[in-house]
Amino acid sequence: MNSLPPTEAGCDFDRSMWAMLADNLADRAGHVAAVDAGRRVTYAELAAEAGRICDWLRARGVQPGERVIVHLRKGIDEVAAMFGAWKAGAVVVNVNTRWTGQQLAYVARNCRARALILPGPALKGLRAVDPLDPGTAFLVQGKPGAAPEGADCWSELPADSGAAPESCDPATLAMIIYTSGSTGAPKGVMLSHRNIRVGAISVAQYLGLDQDDRLLSVLPYSFDAGLNQLTTMMLLGGTIVHQPLTMPAEILRMAAAEAVTGIAGVPPLWNQIVRLLEQQPMPLPALKRITNTGGKIPPNILELLPQVFPGVDIYLMYGLTEAFRSTYLPPAKFAAKMGSIGRQIPNAQVFAIKPGIGIAGPGEQGELVHAGPLVSMGYWEQPEVTAQKIRPCPELAHLIGDAPVVWSGDLVRVDEDGDMWFVSRMDEMIKTLGFRLSPTEVEDALSQSGLVGDVVAWGVEDADLGQAVHVAVSYLADAGEPALIAHCARAMPHYMRPQRIHTWPGAMPRTASGKLDRPAVIAAAGAAANRT
Repeated sequence: MNSLPPTEAGCDFDRSMWAMLADNLADRAGHVAAVDAGRRVTYAELAAEAGRICDWLRARGVQPGERVIVHLRKGIDEVAAMFGAWKAGAVVVNVNTRWTGQQLAYVARNCRARALILPGPALKGLRAVDPLDPGTAFLVQGKPGAAPEGADCWSELPADSGAAPESCDPATLAMIIYTSGSTGAPKGVMLSHRNIRVGAISVAQYLGLDQDDRLLSVLPYSFDAGLNQLTTMMLLGGTIVHQPLTMPAEILRMAAAEAVTGIAGVPPLWNQIVRLLEQQPMPLPALKRITNTGGKIPPNILELLPQVFPGVDIYLMYGLTEAFRSTYLPPAKFAAKMGSIGRQIPNAQVFAIKPGIGIAGPGEQGELVHAGPLVSMGYWEQPEVTAQKIRPCPELAHLIGDAPVVWSGDLVRVDEDGDMWFVSRMDEMIKTLGFRLSPTEVEDALSQSGLVGDVVAWGVEDADLGQAVHVAVSYLADAGEPALIAHCARAMPHYMRPQRIHTWPGAMPRTASGKLDRPAVIAAAGAAANRT
């Protein structure tokens, strides 16, 4: 059985992304590397398909360090395209297929993409917005002869030439992950080969993964948590099982059919899966672990997790793209500390900082900062923005000197054991009636009613209160505002009770990574309120 490389040896961190796949060819060539709904490939077949992409990039003049956009539906082709670009020494820019042609054009211009790999219809949509510069290479999926003018067709590419991979420094840029841009233009977070490899080693270690694992991939590869599922399996010689549809019933069906051992999700997805399993239990005998990231699961859903996933290890995690991965709560602590994000993962250094004072101790709050080899290279061609987000921490100078840390902007509380609890985004704290109130507190209290599905809370300026608490909710079944108001009166202190409840029809919008799009919800609710 493959075991993790010893993390103390620096050379284990210093490997390229292409090596993560290629290292399996010696003794795992015939093992299944990736699974789609109607297709599966071995490591040898995946490497050969990636080799075809590498050959195409080289034939089109793409040089090491140039950017290659991969804009494909979750699946084997997406993985092959990414590793093909890495074999050629290029920088992968994975753009989620939910992004519009205008967003894709922005990213292509911003990173000066030298090549794009995408479906034919997506290329037509892109060209309608921006034809891009002459010399940009396009590779599209489809039948032979179906490629639009000026593009090459994947199905017509010759077999892998077997050419040697491009050598690269592991400290150099491997990938750019663009943020959703819901509060402005998307920013590209730069990750080195070492960042991604250390992340894979660290996550595989604390999750206890090995070569026999089969992870269900629902989260996009343009999201650091989703990328980690792929890289941990490539690191260990395991299997990644693709599920591009985020429908709970389809996720569970695929998990059962493919005997997956791990599922990763974000809170809105777990909300739906748990409610479905509560109504329609389904045996998943191969499942060993589930993981959550991207926000806090509501308390009522947390309490149901062990019931609907009996005997399964539950990992609560926290991460941010700029620091890749950050903290986790071991399953043994789940029952006693539901909702905690735990402590730093292996190879990371995570602290709660009280600016100008020092490190937050038990019972105190501070801003979460992240140091160590998982800290990203910053934002693509935005040195001033990088310097604001990634900079030295005076309060840690006695421990790490002037090494840069990522300032998350997230407020956390440290408990008596040293475990951390997410409080709120620091810029989202609600100041009402003299209290500093976390939107998460309000959302948790409303979720406990059992009346709502999605819920978002925020503060609105108010002459009498300072800020009034507003919430947007999507109701479950036949629930309505009177019942929710009655719950608030029973269960919430006066200063926490919503001054206005905005009813949201259906599910709230999600970001490309599946998290609730809070800025979009708040903006839409505010605009609707102004019209009434």
